[in-house]
Amino acid sequence: MDPESKKLLEATFKLAEENNGILRSLHRSMRIRRLVSVVYWAIIIGSAVGAYYFIQPFLDQMVDAYGGVKTNFEGLNNLLQNFQN
Repeated sequence: MDPESKKLLEATFKLAEENNGILRSLHRSMRIRRLVSVVYWAIIIGSAVGAYYFIQPFLDQMVDAYGGVKTNFEGLNNLLQNFQN
């Protein structure tokens, strides 16, 4: 092998090593980003489920109160109709 070919081969080898390092770095960054994204969405979905879990009793009370008020207004409406007849 002549010196010029050997020099080109060594330069190509150095470039290949550099490219390999860059590609490994990109691959590692992609994996880390994917992990962070999964954790991010797990926190968002988990907090939404947790908020619903803690707020559900209050929502049930509000729905029951609305049902009671609705029943009272219906009873009042029936009473007024009975007085009109």
